[in-house]
Amino acid sequence: MKKFDLQDKVILITGASGGIGKAVAERLYECGAKLVLTDLSLGALNTTFAEMDKNRVFIATLDVVNMAETKAVVAEAIKQFGRIDVAFANAGIGAKTPTTMLAIADDEFQQIVNVDLFGVWNTIKATLPHIIDAQGHILITASIYAFVNGMANAPYAASKAAVESLGRALRTELAGTGATAGVLYPGWVATPIANVAFGGHREATALVKHAMPGPFGRAVQPVVIADAVIAGVQSRASRIIVPKRWIPMSLLRGLLNATSDALLDRDRKVHQLIRALEKRVAGNQQD
Repeated sequence: MKKFDLQDKVILITGASGGIGKAVAERLYECGAKLVLTDLSLGALNTTFAEMDKNRVFIATLDVVNMAETKAVVAEAIKQFGRIDVAFANAGIGAKTPTTMLAIADDEFQQIVNVDLFGVWNTIKATLPHIIDAQGHILITASIYAFVNGMANAPYAASKAAVESLGRALRTELAGTGATAGVLYPGWVATPIANVAFGGHREATALVKHAMPGPFGRAVQPVVIADAVIAGVQSRASRIIVPKRWIPMSLLRGLLNATSDALLDRDRKVHQLIRALEKRVAGNQQD
């Protein structure tokens, strides 16, 4: 397939003010793209992207769980630039603190799913007609949690598995239109959402160190993800799995998931850490 040239392409990004979104926006800007940058905080967006040429950048606040608001931002972007060539549905959140399905509050579980799954859906639905018209590309952010055990992170993991399914279905539904779709599967990334697993939370850090030893428990910088995104969008890749050490885990998930789940089920240290995590959550709720 011919390389998808990003020069002068109009690209919408949700969750743009930090982490992966920020790093991808900066790399796309370097590639000559025109950007529609959205997030919850206008102040954060303006501060983060203050040095960018305002003729190439349209900034807007957006709560992705609100479909009407999402469509309104897309309409404003079309007025500004006349088209949308690429949509990067990247906005996502995790739990306030690592927790289990027994301990998590109902509204928090639902909020995570609303942002991480329905926020992606809203972005797809609002931009899809424009992407088809432009024969462009939609990229949606899943996670390695789409195919690894989501213990102590169930609403996030469930949402990311669902996002993967959305992306696969969308790719096939777009076949023949000239438009394409892909799924991004980041591993651990050095962003605030992952800090709890790297010293920010005792039990979560111990779980990651125990269940994901060696390179699988290491975080990469957002720019590593951004470089992979650029290459993936340029090639209209169906899957962008980064770091690449996670690719065999995805390809062999049918065998590895059954084996790893069985090992975790029998691992007494995992049992102890999960119970300690629940005890801490219960204590925080009482406070």
